[in-house]
Amino acid sequence: MRSSSLLLASAGLAAAAPFSYPLANGFPNLNSTELELVYKLAGGTLPNGALPSTLKPNGVQALQLIAANELFEVAYFTELVHNITSKVRGYSDGHHQYIIDTLTSVINQEEVHVLAANGVLASANKTTIQPCQYDFPVTDFRSAIALAQTFTDVVLGVLPVAQGLFAADGGDENALVPIIGSIIGQEGEQSGYYRFLQKKVASAAPLLTGGAPQFAYTAISQFIVPGSCPNIEVIGLKAFPALTLESTPRANNSVQTFSVPGAVSAANATLVYISGQNLPVSVPISNVTMAGNKTTFAASFPYESGFDRGLTLGALVAGANKMFNSTADVAASTLFGPALIEVD
Repeated sequence: MRSSSLLLASAGLAAAAPFSYPLANGFPNLNSTELELVYKLAGGTLPNGALPSTLKPNGVQALQLIAANELFEVAYFTELVHNITSKVRGYSDGHHQYIIDTLTSVINQEEVHVLAANGVLASANKTTIQPCQYDFPVTDFRSAIALAQTFTDVVLGVLPVAQGLFAADGGDENALVPIIGSIIGQEGEQSGYYRFLQKKVASAAPLLTGGAPQFAYTAISQFIVPGSCPNIEVIGLKAFPALTLESTPRANNSVQTFSVPGAVSAANATLVYISGQNLPVSVPISNVTMAGNKTTFAASFPYESGFDRGLTLGALVAGANKMFNSTADVAASTLFGPALIEVD
């Protein structure tokens, strides 16, 4: 069992210098020789069909968010492999050629994902996303793999939303639906591998937890060095302030403690959980206390009401006793979040 908040404080804080692009191979700007090597290490190529020439605004935002996330993932796994192969203290558990080969493939597969998303944007004369600088809050192999599993679970929740947007837009964007479906499969393979490395059941649940673009963007933002992004603001999303899980839930009903960097009360806020493909579960908050700018409160964690093994999202929303029929509605009312809660 592992639980984590948006800030993933349990992973520990790293003091290393921020990660910066370009990579040693020149990525994200590859020459033809380096691109062929990326394809070889990734195990496949970019799609060779015609790219969309027109995109609607929702499609543009979805692709820009995908590109931003994939750039983060390339950076994360590049630094992870570097720490393993350079024998940085704390990473000895990763000193196995199979692990290094697998993570190297993941880096190159994520590079292909970046090129795919930005390639479609460029084909439609839309703004491509440029890389930022990143700080990663991990100092050892085990916490790095746990964090990789969590953010991959978040990605798996939001990519189906992108598919729905592309299908609704229609036209040229219809061709993107199966491509995103193939990326969902690849990310699912990754999540199963990270779970295996932690000795968890490889497939978490029959129906994985969904997500929302705002939650995925917030998850990415926690790793970005402020002011280091050339153009991420064009995505048009804002990161929520953190909802931090201060306690450790297990696979049963319990009461958990949360905190937020601001003022809230039981009269004006509700905690909402999103787990699996079930309707959101709303619970009241209680025992609210404030010290400085930090508010701490308690809320029930009704795991036995049908929560998934694996990822559950938590969000603090505006209004008391609020009920919701969709994750999108929860995101639209969120004040703080998401808490990323992993329970096995």
